[in-house]
Amino acid sequence: MSGPVKQPPLPGMQRAATSARTLPAWLGELHLIRRALLCFTLTMLASLVLLSLSIAYREREAQQLDLAQRTRSAAAMLFNHAEAEKQEIRAYEPQFLALGRRGLIGEENRLAWIDAIRRSQEQRKLLPISYDISPQQGLQVPLPMVMGQYQLRGSRMRLQMDLLHEMDLLNLLDDLRQAGYFAVQDCSLKRHAAAAAAAGPGSGGVATPTLGAECELLWLTLGSAPVPGRP
Repeated sequence: MSGPVKQPPLPGMQRAATSARTLPAWLGELHLIRRALLCFTLTMLASLVLLSLSIAYREREAQQLDLAQRTRSAAAMLFNHAEAEKQEIRAYEPQFLALGRRGLIGEENRLAWIDAIRRSQEQRKLLPISYDISPQQGLQVPLPMVMGQYQLRGSRMRLQMDLLHEMDLLNLLDDLRQAGYFAVQDCSLKRHAAAAAAAGPGSGGVATPTLGAECELLWLTLGSAPVPGRP
């Protein structure tokens, strides 16, 4: 009987098969250092974890340090601002109290104005004076002027009086300045036409006015500014 004829493998094929089946010698020795490799791997992982934690801790500490420095700087600024305000208060307190006594700070005192008119009229023997005071109103101030918590207010007063001479009006205004602060908005004088005839021999020595004056004064006060949202 004849069977299949087996041919010997080619030389190149035999070398390829042999090389595919052969493994490096060091792979067979890995079991000898398995524990060392495991320990190295765990050490590396632990080192990476510790490094990440240390970096996070350092960043957190840096943030807290920065926050503390900014808080300290803000506190120093507030302290310096408070000290500057104390120095300004000590420097300007006398002037502030003097303005309060003169009636500029606080609520207006119309009775003091009226009483000043009455005293001036009595002491200087002035002719009768009539006056009219309008309601108080807020005033606009120039932009560069900072009023803070105060608001400038004004009340208009119209004065009408007869004068023996011009000094009567000037003396009255000078007396009124002792009762507060005001600005003369308008003032007009007119001469009476019949003054010379009335002052003749038949006048009997009675003082006859020679001038008539009509003035508008603006009494000024500084009051607390209204806070928005409060009734």
